[in-house]
Amino acid sequence: MDKRDSGFWFIQVPGWLLCLYLVYAQAIPAFNYDLGVSMGTQEPASRITEIGAAFWYGFALGDLLIYIPLLAAGLADHWQRNNRGQVLLAAALGITVYWPIVCLAAVADARGAPGWQIDNEAVYWAVLPAISLWGMVGLVLLIRSRR
Repeated sequence: MDKRDSGFWFIQVPGWLLCLYLVYAQAIPAFNYDLGVSMGTQEPASRITEIGAAFWYGFALGDLLIYIPLLAAGLADHWQRNNRGQVLLAAALGITVYWPIVCLAAVADARGAPGWQIDNEAVYWAVLPAISLWGMVGLVLLIRSRR
């Protein structure tokens, strides 16, 4: 972007907040899932089955290794108006659109399955669509800024 307009800030501010939250909620549990459960950022296997915990752990590990570094690098380069930041940030925003939809589909499809019991599913339905929508709008703004 040539200037730091409202679109720039719409990407940067929520992007860094999401990145910080992902470090807390996903990177730590990637090292120790039980710590994530005790912190309240992960669901215990006793409520979502061992398979559910493995699924959420897989997302935590993927976030640690790929998504968080990609998002942080993309946001940092976007801040500095580096062209590489456009590509990195577009990739991260694509992931941002994708993963909440996958998680919501899993939550909805697992509902009622033996051993699956999420106490407050409404939180997933309130937060994850907003994250996905932010990613989509961010992608549109990023594409428009290239013109």
